[in-house]
Amino acid sequence: MAGPASDYHRGDMDIAEQVSTFHLVMGITKWGSLVLAALLLLLVVWFCTQAGFIAALISGLAVAVLGTLLLRGGGGH
Repeated sequence: MAGPASDYHRGDMDIAEQVSTFHLVMGITKWGSLVLAALLLLLVVWFCTQAGFIAALISGLAVAVLGTLLLRGGGGH
């Protein structure tokens, strides 16, 4: 018995919208993770050590700058 006929033909659909949505979600995940990591480091160093605000700000900015350089660097995706 053959299955029901369908208009779907494998490989013929335009997937541009799915690709752009995937890239949007991956970008939000990537950059959002960097922002959260830098903010978390700033708050932990500021409130949980004796280093103070200036050291926390410097360490948070260092993570943000290094993360930006590494995430912009490419990769294959």
